[in-house]
Amino acid sequence: MITFLFLATCLLAYSNGANDNFKGVASLFGSRICSYKTAITWATLTTGAGSIAAIFLAQSLLKKFSGKGLVPDALTAQPEFLLAVALGAGATVILATLLGFPISTTHGLTGALVGAGIVTGTSSVNFSALGKNFVMPLLLSPLIAVIAGAGLYSVLRALRLWLCIGKEMCVCVGTETQILPVPRPDGLFAAEVLPKLTVTADKPTVCQQRYTGSFFGFNAGKLVDGFHFLSAGAVSFARGLNDTPKIAVLLLVAAVLKIQWGLVVVAVAMAVGGLLNARKVADTMADKITGMNPGQGFAANLATALLVNTASYHGLPVSTTHVSVGSLLGIGITTRQAKWKSVIGVLLSWVITLPCAAALAALAYFALRPN
Repeated sequence: MITFLFLATCLLAYSNGANDNFKGVASLFGSRICSYKTAITWATLTTGAGSIAAIFLAQSLLKKFSGKGLVPDALTAQPEFLLAVALGAGATVILATLLGFPISTTHGLTGALVGAGIVTGTSSVNFSALGKNFVMPLLLSPLIAVIAGAGLYSVLRALRLWLCIGKEMCVCVGTETQILPVPRPDGLFAAEVLPKLTVTADKPTVCQQRYTGSFFGFNAGKLVDGFHFLSAGAVSFARGLNDTPKIAVLLLVAAVLKIQWGLVVVAVAMAVGGLLNARKVADTMADKITGMNPGQGFAANLATALLVNTASYHGLPVSTTHVSVGSLLGIGITTRQAKWKSVIGVLLSWVITLPCAAALAALAYFALRPN
C-alpha cells in the first residue's frame, strides 16, 4: 500500500507539473519574448528552486495539507485514505491537462480530501474548517488577483507615460501569392500565379510591439524584457514553494521516507510533467485569455508573484492557477483585450474541479477502504 501511495503521489506531482509549470512563464510566450522551449526551461529551473526552498519555508502548508483539522487524524494516518486522495486529485488534474484547461491542484486536493472523508461518514469532514481555511482563500484569491493585476498595470502604465516611454509597432513587409484568371484564345481562362507585395501593421501576435526610449540610460524595451523574465521566474518560484508541500505531505505517512526526500521526489516529478506534457495548457494561458505586450505580461507576473509568495509565507492555500489567470484577466479587462469565451470555459473547469476530484477520491476510497 505504501508503494502504491508513493506511485500515486508521483502521478499527482507529474500532473501538477504538466498543468501548472507553464503558468508562470505564459506571458513570456504569449507576448513573443521567447520561444516555448526557452519558456518551459526557465519555468522548470525556477519551479525547482521554489521546491527546494519549500523544505525550509513552507512548514505551515505542510501542516494544513496533511488534512488535520479537515478530517480526523486517524484518517490522515491511513495509507488507503491518502492513496484515494492522491488518485482522485491526480486523475482530475491530468484529465484537465489533456483537455487544455488550467485548473488548480489545490482545488483538486481539497475536493479529494472532502470526497474521501465523506465516504467514511459526513461527520468525518469539518465543513467549518473547509470553508474558513480552504474554500475562502480559493474563492477570494482570483478576485484579489484581478484587482491587483489591473491596479499594478495602471500604475506601471502611468509611470511609463510620465517617463515619456512610448511604443513602436513594426511594419511587416513581404510578398504573398495571388492567383489571377488569364483569358486564353479558346475563350476559357487559365490561372496565373503572381507575387503581390504586402505591407501589414497588426497586433503583437503578428508584429511585435516594443517600447522606445530609455530609463536611467538603459533601453526601455530591453529593461522591460529583463524584468519580465525575472517576474516570470518569481511566479514559478512561488508556485514551486506553494505547491510542492501540498503534494509531498501525502508521503508523511510513509515513515520510511523522510519529508525532505519526499519534497525532492515531488519536485523531480513536477519537472518531468512540465517538460513532457505542458503544451496544451501553455496555448490556453499564452493566447486564449488575453492579448498582451511585454509590459502587460510583466505587470501580471509581478502581481501573481507578490500574492502567491505572501500567501505561502502566511500558510494560506491559495491556487497559483487562480491567481495567475486572475492577474492576466485583470490586465485584459483594463486593456479591453480579454477573450471572454475562453475565460468562461476556464472558469467552468474550476467549478467542476472540486466535485470531480471529490467523486473520484470517494470511489477510490470505497474500493480501497479496509474491512
